[in-house]
Amino acid sequence: MELICPAGTPAALKAAVEAGADAVYCGFRDETNARNFPGLNFSREELRAAIALAHERGVKVLVAINTFARAGALDVWHRAVDDAVEAGADALILADVGLLDYASRRHPDQRLHVSVQAAAANPDVIRFYVEAFGARRVVLPRVLSVAEIAAIVREVDCETEVFVFGGLCVMAEGRCSLSSYVTGKSPNMQGVCSPASHVSYHEADGGTVSRLGDFTINVFAEDEPVGYPTLCKGRFRTEHGAGYIFEEPVSLDAATQLLGLHEAGVTALKIEGRQRGRAYIERVVRSFRQALDALEAGLPVETTELIAMTEGQATTVGAYRKTWR
Repeated sequence: MELICPAGTPAALKAAVEAGADAVYCGFRDETNARNFPGLNFSREELRAAIALAHERGVKVLVAINTFARAGALDVWHRAVDDAVEAGADALILADVGLLDYASRRHPDQRLHVSVQAAAANPDVIRFYVEAFGARRVVLPRVLSVAEIAAIVREVDCETEVFVFGGLCVMAEGRCSLSSYVTGKSPNMQGVCSPASHVSYHEADGGTVSRLGDFTINVFAEDEPVGYPTLCKGRFRTEHGAGYIFEEPVSLDAATQLLGLHEAGVTALKIEGRQRGRAYIERVVRSFRQALDALEAGLPVETTELIAMTEGQATTVGAYRKTWR
């Protein structure tokens, strides 16, 4: 299985390459990618240089153009596709059907991957992307068990890629609309979830209050770690009590599921974290490189020691093992 690693900056890309990535994914410094944060991503010149560096080391570069194009601004997304192809991208990661159509017609020889943003979670929709646009790979959303993934792989003539570490953001449901409602910036369109310009922290009653715009997202006790205020991971009071209604702030760590994913026929394993720094990239990528090398050699896969790299210092295997059923 290929190891697909994140890079939010040229320095992070270099760290991923040196730590053992088979491929690195990144995006342009604009609204065409779903991690459009200040200080991150690549200019056109930086992308060309990064691709040249990666190719020298035998590493592929996948360019994420995975937001949904704004009406009246299609040229921004079309230009991103054209520039990524010109720079030598090994694949484009796309979600917008119109953009997939444009890329497949304008650049028929370019490898296309279907982004997790497209939420392609069954054989019928995957076959549509393959037949309509020649998609070569689909990134499956983080809502499927290992058994469900295996069933999909058996029915499609398409490579599959799944997430194995990092944030659990599903990105294709109503929670993103909540962020858009509060800030006016859509994660699915402008690529900005809970933009820093709308975030604030205040001391209150011996603790810390985190706010997004005019909304209180969380109240932390004095001895609690203070998390970033995203609506989907805020605590709410309801008639059932107070707690994380949508999703607890934990990270995916599917190291224990690697053998099952391999047996299911998965093509590639993806690490989330384009907004994270070089230390995160180096440590997480190296850990999973060692795990995959052990799996290939028929050796036991050691449990990763990555708790310090996780959100909230807690991990889960997510939907891969649907214990609630």
